[in-house]
Amino acid sequence: MIERLKARARALKNEAFAVYLAAKDPRTPWYAKALIFFVVAHTFSPIDLIPDFIPVLGYLDDLIITPGGLWLAVRLIPPEVLAEARAKAATTSFDRRLGYVGMTIIIIGWILMLIGIIYFILRSTKRI
Repeated sequence: MIERLKARARALKNEAFAVYLAAKDPRTPWYAKALIFFVVAHTFSPIDLIPDFIPVLGYLDDLIITPGGLWLAVRLIPPEVLAEARAKAATTSFDRRLGYVGMTIIIIGWILMLIGIIYFILRSTKRI
């Protein structure tokens, strides 16, 4: 069972890389590229959007964002572009820079969320 899960994880990683390569193609619509950017950045980021130590939610983001986002991205990419990208992904090595882009996006999101929380706390205490 463990080997089957590892094989599925590798297949998911390969599919995410193929979708990333398809996003570089000019035939891919802009809205698909936007979705792919966030999904692939989240998938390959070395840190999580929601840390895994948070019960349920920590793993739920990985179980929903990556497969669901990839599923939607595959539906939005033209079939011939996706076929070419899958063939290229099978022969091309993975670009490690993708993880750092995702990590940067997640950290910026955390900072913005923290600023928003502090703002609302300070704003609500002034009204009392």
